[in-house]
Amino acid sequence: MLRRECAAYGSLLNMAQNSRFGLSVRVLAVLALAPETMHTSAAIAETLKTSPVMVRRVFSALHKAGFIVQRKGPQGGAKLKVAAKSIGLGDVFAAASGVWPATGDKAVDALLKRVRDDAVAAMNDTTVGSLMKKLRKA
Repeated sequence: MLRRECAAYGSLLNMAQNSRFGLSVRVLAVLALAPETMHTSAAIAETLKTSPVMVRRVFSALHKAGFIVQRKGPQGGAKLKVAAKSIGLGDVFAAASGVWPATGDKAVDALLKRVRDDAVAAMNDTTVGSLMKKLRKA
């Protein structure tokens, strides 16, 4: 029973991480379309058919990672701080997924950290800018 509950929790955690990553990439893509413009969470949410609250959560993670600038108030919103071609998808994944839970086994945790680091490095071969180019051609 406990094993099933842990597996279900792990699935929900992975689903939430995947959802945040996907939304983060989509938000960055919208920002990249007009990189000098401040975009509100409401406008992006409407474009992406999602909740402004979820967009603001993504804004927070992307701001902490140094990808965007945020401004509060009537003229507020977010815009890219760095060029889309400088933002690797691995770095977006790392920003969106946060810290992975530890298993408590040092050997397993070390292996998982190495696997995650390798995955992030491989994902960084693709940038938000290169993704945008591919989408424009499609």
